[in-house]
Amino acid sequence: MTTTSITRAAPPKPRRRRDRRDWRGWAFVAPFMIVFVAMIIVPVVYALYLSLFRDQLIGGNLFVGFQNYLSVFSDAKFWNGFGRVTLFLVVQVPIMLVLSLVAALALDSARLHGAGFFRIAIFLPYAVPGVVAALIWGFIYGDQFGLTASVNSLLGTHLQPFSPNWILASIGNIVTWEFMGYNMLIFYAALRTIPGELYEAAEIDGAGAFRTVFSIKIPALRGAIVIATVFSIIGSFQLFNEPNLLKTLAPNAITSFFTPNMYAYNLSFAGQQFNYAATVAIVMGVITAVIAYVVQLRGTRQENR
Repeated sequence: MTTTSITRAAPPKPRRRRDRRDWRGWAFVAPFMIVFVAMIIVPVVYALYLSLFRDQLIGGNLFVGFQNYLSVFSDAKFWNGFGRVTLFLVVQVPIMLVLSLVAALALDSARLHGAGFFRIAIFLPYAVPGVVAALIWGFIYGDQFGLTASVNSLLGTHLQPFSPNWILASIGNIVTWEFMGYNMLIFYAALRTIPGELYEAAEIDGAGAFRTVFSIKIPALRGAIVIATVFSIIGSFQLFNEPNLLKTLAPNAITSFFTPNMYAYNLSFAGQQFNYAATVAIVMGVITAVIAYVVQLRGTRQENR
């Protein structure tokens, strides 16, 4: 007797509905993206476009490719300003960060009387507009009319903060006064996030105040130090406000190419060389981004060790 097996056909699988893409997230991000593209991407692309042309007396605006970039790399004025801001970075930034770190550690030590007053007093210069700060210090530095002139008259000295030998140090002092409180606040905020258990363990182990600072607090501040260093590097290479405002008070010490940003500004607004000014700005932006990225990368690696 033979048996026949009836194979039942498998029921058809229900068709899966294609998930519709949810665009609600993009709706929330859209305002930022519109502003970002309009204020960041478009100006950068336009600057790149300008850097590829050169305005000539005969022929008008002519496409020259990368000739402007080659001219920048052989431009003594550009490298003069770049060397000046590099020196400013190497000297002023470590001094400012060390002072900010000392101030943050003092405020966090709980041994400083009137810590709230000192915290506000140190941070207050950052709230002063940069133009006002430069004008205040310009009056202080004036050796013909300001505080320095009064000191020279009283003591018989010949202090000249606006002389070519001292102008960079004078500007460095202004920038330190302006941004020390900002960096101090970054360090102080990072110190407040250190768990109390670490301090208790250090106290049980018999660690003193200095050992606690160097073994617990400073290692915990590595991330904040990297952030403050990157911001300070960017700010140093963007130095413009202070020397540009003080130029009228120190015309013999501050030239039109004192910093790369001043050079690009004067090329565009005083010399009408918009194409070459855009090239200078792009080259300086790339150099700043590369140096800041290298510092951040090295700091992140050391923090993860």
